[in-house]
Amino acid sequence: MVSATGPTSAIGIPQKNTAELLPKKIGNTTIEYFQLEDGGDTTRAVQNAKKLIGEDHIDALIGPSTTPNALAILDIVADNKVPLLATVGTSSVVEPIDAKRRWVFKTTQNDDLIAAALIRHMTKAGVKSVGFIGFNDPYGENWFKVFGALAEKAGVRIVASERYARNDQSVTGQVLKIIAAKPDAVLIAAVGGPAVLPQATLYDQGYKGRIYQTHAVATDDFIKLGKEKVEGTILAAGSMLVIDDVPETDPIKRVAVSYMSAYEKQFGVRPATFGANTYDAGLLLGRAIPVALNAAQPGTEGFRIALRDALEQEKDVVGCQGVFNMSPSNHNGMDERARVLVVVKEGQFRLLPE
Repeated sequence: MVSATGPTSAIGIPQKNTAELLPKKIGNTTIEYFQLEDGGDTTRAVQNAKKLIGEDHIDALIGPSTTPNALAILDIVADNKVPLLATVGTSSVVEPIDAKRRWVFKTTQNDDLIAAALIRHMTKAGVKSVGFIGFNDPYGENWFKVFGALAEKAGVRIVASERYARNDQSVTGQVLKIIAAKPDAVLIAAVGGPAVLPQATLYDQGYKGRIYQTHAVATDDFIKLGKEKVEGTILAAGSMLVIDDVPETDPIKRVAVSYMSAYEKQFGVRPATFGANTYDAGLLLGRAIPVALNAAQPGTEGFRIALRDALEQEKDVVGCQGVFNMSPSNHNGMDERARVLVVVKEGQFRLLPE
């Protein structure tokens, strides 16, 4: 399930396309895929999940593209015991592990992993105060919670905190309040194209401090939309975003380049890193399915339980976004190898040495 239309289409389109690259056979088992669009709408996401489970009788679900939609379907996947491989950023879909989240795994870096890298850069750069502006939804709120706790420990103060909706056309009022607080830097917690709005407004209002973004802007559309207004942006993201700058010795590079080559051959362009979240979900399922087949037949509750249990035991799975080491208490399994610091320089994402 993807959001290939709507405000976060820059995330959903590469995920939709990547589905065509997932294996049609694993061992002797044929894999059948059903793909539905939710347009970034939670109601459609719920309807889609019910259809996929009730009519198509799926054994696992990859997606959706947005945090609100993932949270909206937690009850459905848990009640029906269907493993969900969520391709969203916010750690709240897998933390804390409870009866619902036992069925959810996540193939993107957790917020705290990304936030820790940003704060490390801030402290080295002498940033003492930060203004925060994020979506007024679970993505923005979880980022405020995670970043705020880590910032406090590092001695970085949040001096202004503002919110906006994904489809807002203006954030001038919020930006003026942030500028009035005179922060050394501003962190924007938003996704894709809509993340450009507050940064462009800060630029237009003459703000001269550093701008930080989350890994949810790791798409060429961010630069195309923002142009000179996003120059100098600092973020942390998977190394695939700057794959040409990554040394050949990095094991992630081999997997990422293989995926990117296959995608470019099929679609004529390089994929955004969000497509890699779907690809990595396929890699994890590709290892878990043969294990689950030893326990039960597809289409049964026993198979889905065995599939979840197999996913929890995944170790040293090298993906495009990082190396996965899952456990019953960690359904993300990524460590610092899953992120690098990146800067927007001369209209490109470039590796920023730490």
